[in-house]
Amino acid sequence: MAARPLTPRPAPRSLSDVRAKSVPKHDPERLTTHSRIVHDTVAQIEHRMATAGLLATEPAFWTRVRTAALLHDAGKVAEGFQQQMLPGGTFWGQRHEVLSLAYVDLLATVTGWRDEDRLMIATLVATHHRALHAASSGVAKGKQSLSQLYNSRTRWDEAFTRTPRPNGDPQIQVTHRLHRELLAWFSGALHTDPPSPHSGGPTVADRARLVLDQLLNAWRQPVAADRGLLAVLAQGALTLADHAGSAHERLQTHMPLPTDYIHRLPYPPYPHQRQAADTEGHLVLIAPTGSGKTEAGLAWAGQQLRTMPGLPRVIWTLPYRASLNAARRRLQSDLTPDPASGEDTADIGLLHGTVAHTLLGEAAEAECTDADADADADADADTSRGVEPTAAMARQARARAGAMRLFTQRLRVATPHQLLRGAIAGPVYSSVLLEQTNSVFVLDELHAYEPETFGRLCAAMGLWERLGSRVAVLSATLAPPMTILIEESLAQPVTCHRAPLGTSPVRHRLVLDENPLTDPESVERLRTWLDEGHSVLAVVNTVATAQALYEELADDARARLPDDPRAALLLHSRFKNRDRDAIEKNLLRRHPERVAGSRSRRGGLTVATQTVEVSLQLDFDRGAVENAPAEAVAQRAGRVNRRGRHPEGPVEFRVHRTGAGRPYDDAAVAASWEALTTIVAEGRETLGEEDIERVLHLAYDTDWGRAWEARARRARDDFASTFLTFTDPFHDRSEFADKLSEQFDSVEVLLREDIEEYRGLTTGPEGHPLRAAGLLIPLRYGQLKMYNAQYERSLGVRVIDGVYDVTTGLKPPLEPETIL
Repeated sequence: MAARPLTPRPAPRSLSDVRAKSVPKHDPERLTTHSRIVHDTVAQIEHRMATAGLLATEPAFWTRVRTAALLHDAGKVAEGFQQQMLPGGTFWGQRHEVLSLAYVDLLATVTGWRDEDRLMIATLVATHHRALHAASSGVAKGKQSLSQLYNSRTRWDEAFTRTPRPNGDPQIQVTHRLHRELLAWFSGALHTDPPSPHSGGPTVADRARLVLDQLLNAWRQPVAADRGLLAVLAQGALTLADHAGSAHERLQTHMPLPTDYIHRLPYPPYPHQRQAADTEGHLVLIAPTGSGKTEAGLAWAGQQLRTMPGLPRVIWTLPYRASLNAARRRLQSDLTPDPASGEDTADIGLLHGTVAHTLLGEAAEAECTDADADADADADADTSRGVEPTAAMARQARARAGAMRLFTQRLRVATPHQLLRGAIAGPVYSSVLLEQTNSVFVLDELHAYEPETFGRLCAAMGLWERLGSRVAVLSATLAPPMTILIEESLAQPVTCHRAPLGTSPVRHRLVLDENPLTDPESVERLRTWLDEGHSVLAVVNTVATAQALYEELADDARARLPDDPRAALLLHSRFKNRDRDAIEKNLLRRHPERVAGSRSRRGGLTVATQTVEVSLQLDFDRGAVENAPAEAVAQRAGRVNRRGRHPEGPVEFRVHRTGAGRPYDDAAVAASWEALTTIVAEGRETLGEEDIERVLHLAYDTDWGRAWEARARRARDDFASTFLTFTDPFHDRSEFADKLSEQFDSVEVLLREDIEEYRGLTTGPEGHPLRAAGLLIPLRYGQLKMYNAQYERSLGVRVIDGVYDVTTGLKPPLEPETIL
């Protein structure tokens, strides 16, 4: 417990002395000011959401949220809370939102609220920080619920009326004068007369207890699904208003995407782009890599904005952090900045686990002048890090990340994980769920997910539709069962468009190779390609294989191009954040899409894992890959002769058989090989649109494919019944959120050898955790034990043992020696 202040601040003499915040330090924000700001912020949120979808069924929805916003922090009038906010103040130990319930009860007597209005306003006030009920398992994960904090053992009078102090004098929590002033202020804001003071009525402590008991009883048993969902959405509206109001962030009204986007393209649109732009409602678009899928998705989204109410948001999802960052940069440069902002680029939101680190890197890069970047080209090739980030940059990046998490922007890119967490109801996640109301979702590269994630996303699509949102799915490789599942999951019709045959030129000569890619003969072929001056992409399935193949070939690539510091590059998931960022930038600079008329061979080697498959717009002369699921093979091919502009015409793309499927399902890899073998036997050797469609059909028309479809459908139905019914809207479900994180998220770790550098960057006057984020390495939760991960409490990070190289990344752990 914190030490008591040596000189306690005198109790507030009037309402103007009552603080809601401890900042700014020189003049902390008043309770009345904060209440008014949050109340006004609800109007911004209502302007966005309007009465889309399910909201249209409850006319009182926004009135209740506005009223709850006004009253949500009334309990901060307590002296215990006021003293707690002081530097070194004593911890009060009570929940201000519970005391706020007393004021809801008092004002209900003069406003004429219906019973359901009173119940919902009180519920929102009570739950804007914590769940009402504990998890069904009874295990507390993090914050305790209100039912755990307040029960038959609670001494309500001591908590909220007269609190004993060590010196024996009671602390009066709310004086009569403050009580009357606060009631008068709220009554004025609600345009009603204040309650008449009278003696003998319940104390504020008793009123708080009675109302909390009513709420606990009202939400103890399951309720109708729509009623529960509306309650969670209302909670999300209040939570978002509270967070945005506290941060003094205004929700943007500018939409960077013009509704006539299709007419602004610098070239005549492809037929599938025109079809997408003419589609109103849900869309599935299947088009080959390099055929303008992104532009088609934007054109579709622009069309939806024309006919939806309020201020819809556009949410663009991609599976990997690198692809999100690349998509955001592209949208920033291609779309329209807000004229009022004075910025040169569009303000695009970004939602993924390391967003603040990404923004910090951008800030550091911005400090480099063009002249500096040109003069330091060689160093840039090795690091691409810009200047060393300062603490001020870190604070600014964290503030920008915070604004993005408050959904300030109307167009943002995100991982599906961020969206699925919105289904895990709770004060943090309910605002995520609310933001999925009246939105336009573009799910890019949906094929990249395993069946459980795909099924959950299909369940989420059904929920988004109930919330008045619309969905588009874009992919170059969408198997027939996937399209069927999407159509099943949505009640409204789904328009399916395919790019016409011939949209993409013939780009490849497909060769199947029975030898592993690491076989000496296969490696020698790669050397020959390098010696001939071709740029070579080799994609393998595991980090260990990628590192071994790179180390075998890197010197050959460098010998062929001795003056090129980017002659050999390796990309996989186990690099430090700062090193991976540099590698991705070097890749994009070294192997960009070939322009029309380019004749020269580019040279250079890139070895990668599946990290290279999505949204990195790369282009190579030759490709050799390990066999993988059919979609992955097609995506790997999309990085070779990407737009068919190679002067030689179709180029060789070689797929090597692999004995084990790791990290993929063995059966998925086997089905892919069987399908590829079949199309070659049929005389198909170009891997064009028809060929890829045929491969997908064959791969999924197998026992594995039917099992995949069954797993995805089961995951969809289980997720919908477990999370998307909202029959227990105010029970704690944080344990499920933790499980979801473990299934989707990586965890960032620190090498033991970097502890001192990390400590130096995070402590002292210039210290900030973001300055050290570049030292962290992402691992899957299941890999922690392999690297002997231990939580270092003083640093707030897991520390691992391991061998690391800036060029090859984190090495796999050594096998333990056998003792005979």
